[in-house]
Amino acid sequence: MPGGVRVSGSRSRPASGEADARRLAWVYLSRVVQGPCAPLSALIDSAGVVEAARAVRECALPESLRGPTAQRREIDVAARDLESIERIGGRVVTPDDPEWPAWRMLGLGQLEPGRDRDGAVPLVLWVRGPRSLLESSERALAVVGARCSTGYGNRVTGEIAGDLAAQGWTIVSGAAFGIDSMAHRAALAVEGSTIAVLACGIDRPYPAQHERLLADIAESGLVVSEYPPGATAHKHQFLARNRLIAALADGVLVVEAGLRSGARNTVKWARRLSRPALAVPGPVTSVVSVGCHRMIRDGEALLVTRAEEVVDEAGPLRLSLPGAARPTYNLEDGLTGDEALVFAALPTAGSRVPLELAQHCGLPLPTVRAALPALELAGLVTADESGWRRAGHRR
Repeated sequence: MPGGVRVSGSRSRPASGEADARRLAWVYLSRVVQGPCAPLSALIDSAGVVEAARAVRECALPESLRGPTAQRREIDVAARDLESIERIGGRVVTPDDPEWPAWRMLGLGQLEPGRDRDGAVPLVLWVRGPRSLLESSERALAVVGARCSTGYGNRVTGEIAGDLAAQGWTIVSGAAFGIDSMAHRAALAVEGSTIAVLACGIDRPYPAQHERLLADIAESGLVVSEYPPGATAHKHQFLARNRLIAALADGVLVVEAGLRSGARNTVKWARRLSRPALAVPGPVTSVVSVGCHRMIRDGEALLVTRAEEVVDEAGPLRLSLPGAARPTYNLEDGLTGDEALVFAALPTAGSRVPLELAQHCGLPLPTVRAALPALELAGLVTADESGWRRAGHRR
């Protein structure tokens, strides 16, 4: 398996009764709201996912949640959803899991719910493919653009995406016609890593004509969605999906886009998440490059023409450098507040999941999840299938 890390979701180790209850609660809520729901995320942060699921079932909810949960709150097929996703070789990744890309999701959690209707952190991510979602998104570029792409756009996309994938970058896109599919194929052609983010269940190929492409991506990369098995694609879900494409990458590259292209929506999310937005210029006579030219002219995107320029702009934001030595620190060297408490709660041998850390250090679970990526970035902690652990002995 090229560059991949085989993961097996909830089947990788026996789960405790509490862990099972939490996983079922996450999956139940994922089907109830089917997409981002800031009020529900806030309820989970304050009451915990199990209690939030109970409140939804019993409709013991604030007014802001009664509407979003009314249609499907009586549909509790969580166990069936887990069985169906395992049958196709997939898994569900929840915020409790080591594979959860917590650092990537941090930006979404800081957006203003009132300003961005779809800006909430996804409740869960449904995943199909052999790679670790956390590791695959450590150094990644989102590539989006026109569905009716030209030969010029396809060639430029193939060159840039292929060069970056060959250098170890993961190519993230939406598996649509045109530039999206070209970006995925360019990564596959060099046996690189690619992530397809869907606006429907990962068991429903969309578009249907890309069933073979999505199967190829699932063989060596990842197919990801926040929507539960069987969920069909609707127009508003594509706009919500775009925030995940932006969030899972170090930057967003647009190759060909019309004036009203959906790619500009992905750029909007990149800018809100403080990710660099990049655009490739095209012929001034090309209708499908008008959007790129407008973004460059208005300062919404930086002009790039080749992979080296993409690395110059997006490279400094990547989380880790392959082969770089991790520094070692004394606990007293710069660690204060929540990060110090979370680090102290990690055992000198073995590992702990975020819920266990929260119980040991007395901090809310969201605070623990936010502190762990910062500690990882400093080289102090790392994660594997059993949970989070110290990266090395203190001096």
